[in-house]
Amino acid sequence: MTDDKSIETILEGIDGWSAEHAAAAILGSSGEVITRGDDTHRYRWASVTKLVTALAVLLATERDLVALDEPAGPPGATVRHLLAHTSGLPFEGRTTLAAPGTRRIYSNTAFDALGALLAERAGLPFETVLAEWILEPLGMVNTQLLERPSDGLHGSLVDLIAFAVEIGHPTLVSNRTLATATTVAFPDLVGVVPGVGRFDPCDWGLGFEIHDGKVPHWMGERNSPETFGHFGGAGTFVWVDPAANLTVVLLTDRDFGGWALQAWPAFSDALLAAAGR
Repeated sequence: MTDDKSIETILEGIDGWSAEHAAAAILGSSGEVITRGDDTHRYRWASVTKLVTALAVLLATERDLVALDEPAGPPGATVRHLLAHTSGLPFEGRTTLAAPGTRRIYSNTAFDALGALLAERAGLPFETVLAEWILEPLGMVNTQLLERPSDGLHGSLVDLIAFAVEIGHPTLVSNRTLATATTVAFPDLVGVVPGVGRFDPCDWGLGFEIHDGKVPHWMGERNSPETFGHFGGAGTFVWVDPAANLTVVLLTDRDFGGWALQAWPAFSDALLAAAGR
């Protein structure tokens, strides 16, 4: 990375975010990693969990246990709709709000349904599926699903770094499968990023939010349109910027709010600038 000393100074900024615990890392294209904070403390990942659940679904498609276009969720919806937040299911609950494929409605219920589907097909509890298919192969020994498939992982920065490396350079699924997941699914749909705002279009892949032209946003304005990732309500995020060959991960125990919308984009932009991107 271009200026490691400057990057370290930027990372030190998380100490002033009024979180009891905070840890972050930036990963460069050559495998170098610069971290800040306690990288073994266990944090609640909140909706960053959805990326791990999505990867499990993608792995199930490659194992012929699940098909993206098979029926799932409300009538007319498929696994692909559930992953892309276009099934019509609401944020919480099961009363559909729109026909599948017509609106981007961010849904915890959809990802919980995906977890139940994988558990059924694998014949194992979903937490075992995640452990055996993803956490153990990636060496994520300090991460465990304690609540729902939509937001229930708790784990360390070290483990989130391992996952971030995987989604940047996949080993568990093919490059083609990951490319499909990080390409906009059902384009040109209006939607709301919870806690951030309404966007038209509100682009999303299969589990992965796509930055595209969203402004203002929790990512930085320097992030390329191709950047993909997710944030969580526990004050957590991960993004991968393929154009910049950079990945940034953050874990805090301060709930997402206005402070994050002020701090996170500037933080990301500063890291991209210091890395010469």
